[in-house]
Amino acid sequence: MIDSGDTSPKRVLDTYRVDVSPKDKFVTVYGRKPVLEALDDPSLDVDKVVLADTARGQAAREVLDAAARRGVPVQRATAQRVKVLAGNGKQDQGVLADVVAPRMRTLEVGLRSEPRTVLVLDGITTPANVGMILRTATAAGIEGIVVPRRGVASLDPLVVKASAGVAFRAPILKCATAAEAVAALRGLDYPVFALDASARASVFTADLPARAAFVLGSETAGISDDVRPHVTGWLSIPMSAGVESLNVAGAAAVLCFEVARRRA
Repeated sequence: MIDSGDTSPKRVLDTYRVDVSPKDKFVTVYGRKPVLEALDDPSLDVDKVVLADTARGQAAREVLDAAARRGVPVQRATAQRVKVLAGNGKQDQGVLADVVAPRMRTLEVGLRSEPRTVLVLDGITTPANVGMILRTATAAGIEGIVVPRRGVASLDPLVVKASAGVAFRAPILKCATAAEAVAALRGLDYPVFALDASARASVFTADLPARAAFVLGSETAGISDDVRPHVTGWLSIPMSAGVESLNVAGAAAVLCFEVARRRA
């Protein structure tokens, strides 16, 4: 319930009760090998394994034995249910595991701690890019990385692999869309910057406040139309030798470590 005596954005975030979906607490990996790797990694907290009731033979036995060694419960479900839970109809191999992501939050909950720097992914659909961005941003100390449920590659084994496992412990903030995220950030008075090759202000020389949000647009279309109205400043990365732009993961690395450099 919201205290009607104070409806400022900060007060609303402090008092609004958020229902957390399981998808906002776990990174779900699917397929025999990724599930076995998760079960064999003592640094990961595996909440449960879901195994198709049609799974038999040596492959199923390996998963059952690995789960037993870790004391992880195994639930049986129909093959169709496993496909639905995995979100992948071709590569789940009848098994998935929910791995606890201790720093994953909903956007509402994550913004309560007033992170200094928030990175918003907008329309980035290549899993390798999402994974590399998660790894880079986490390494640079970015305090919140918004990975929307729609319009961005889901947190699947390809993303986990590209992040070299960092996806499990990255400070991920979940919401429906990038537009929802930037609207919430603007409501809390965050300036919102976006990268654009034609922007006059350079990421290296622009005045960047200590508390800010940065949007990374898609590999092809850039910043989406519903996010653009919320952008308060545009930044470019200077290029030499006729190079027009960087891959979004490369641009993210430049941006994140420039932010880290300024903090240092």
